[in-house]
Amino acid sequence: MTDDRKAPDNQGEGNREAARHYNDAQEKFARSGKVEEAARDAKNALDGPEAKDLKDAEREGLKPARH
Repeated sequence: MTDDRKAPDNQGEGNREAARHYNDAQEKFARSGKVEEAARDAKNALDGPEAKDLKDAEREGLKPARH
């Protein structure tokens, strides 16, 4: 018995399809007219009660990866 389904292509780190989806979504967002609102929300978050958590998360994300 054979399985006719094709395994998904593993494109590794250079996944062009994922990059295209990401770029399309970013362009759609940029054209949506919601960029200024999102920027204000981000600034308010950094100035508000969640500032410490956001800074902690940023610091964690900037650490070198452990392999």
